[in-house]
Amino acid sequence: MEPPTSDEIKNVARKAVNIFSKHRLQVCLFGSTAGALHGCTRVPNDVDLVVMTESHTQEELKQILARDRGSGFYTRAPRTYGATYRVLFCTLPGDKRSCKVDVVIQGTMEIPLIPSSRFTYAQGLPIMPIIPLLILKLKGWDDHRLSGRTDFRQKQYVDVGDINMLLQIAVQEGENLGTDRAHLPNDFVLKGNERLSKFIEIVRPGRTSIESWHTIGFEVSQYR
Repeated sequence: MEPPTSDEIKNVARKAVNIFSKHRLQVCLFGSTAGALHGCTRVPNDVDLVVMTESHTQEELKQILARDRGSGFYTRAPRTYGATYRVLFCTLPGDKRSCKVDVVIQGTMEIPLIPSSRFTYAQGLPIMPIIPLLILKLKGWDDHRLSGRTDFRQKQYVDVGDINMLLQIAVQEGENLGTDRAHLPNDFVLKGNERLSKFIEIVRPGRTSIESWHTIGFEVSQYR
C-alpha cells in the first residue's frame, strides 16, 4: 500500500484537530508529525496527537473521531490477541489506502500537560513546542534502544536523525529550555537531561552538537 504523503498527513491531522475543537478539547501534534511541521525533512508514516484532558480515555477519544460522520476515521481490532483497545485509522484517496492515527492523553508516555497558550502553530496546525518535543524524542530513542523487539531497536537510528535535525532547528529558532521551564514538570526536565547524557555517551554526536545542546539550555557542561 502506498504510504501517505506529507499533504495527506496534514489533511488527516487537520480533520482530527477540527473535530476535537468542536468538542472543546485542546489538542496538539507531537512525535514525527510535529517534527515535520517544525521543519524536519522525514515524512511521517502516521499522525500523532495528544489531547490535553483528564476527562476522557484514549478509547473515548478515538470514538469521538470515528463517530464524526463523513470524516473517514474508523477503528478496527488490533492484531494483538486479547487486546481490549482499538486501532484508529483514517481513509485516504486511492484503493484501500489509510493512515494510522495515534491519539494519546496527557500523562501517557510521560507527556506533560502543555497549556494551549504554549502551542506552536505551523500551517494552521497546533504542534508541541520544540523543547518538550526534543525531550520526548530522547525518551523514544531510549525506549527503542532498550526494547526487546528487534524492529523497535532499529528505530533508534531514525530517532537519532530526528533528534539531531530538531536540535539544529531549535538553535536556528532561538529556542531555550529556560523559556519553557516554568511550564514543564521538574521531573520531566530532569529525566530529559538524564537521557541526553546517555545519548551523548552512546551516540557521541560531536562537540558542535554538544555546544548546540548547551545553547538551548540543557545541562552538558561535563561534555564540553
